[in-house]
Amino acid sequence: MTVLVYLIPVSLLFGIASLAAFLWALQSGQYEDLEGAGERILIDSETDGKTGGH
Repeated sequence: MTVLVYLIPVSLLFGIASLAAFLWALQSGQYEDLEGAGERILIDSETDGKTGGH
């Protein structure tokens, strides 16, 4: 039962930290271009013939 004294505040801190990280991501524009990220993989890039970074 004394474990709950530690687990409840820790879980609240994790929740607050997660909310703060999500709000920071919203404010910094991480979710502005949702379609561009999905389409970027389909566009052929100009490389020197190497694939996969090898």
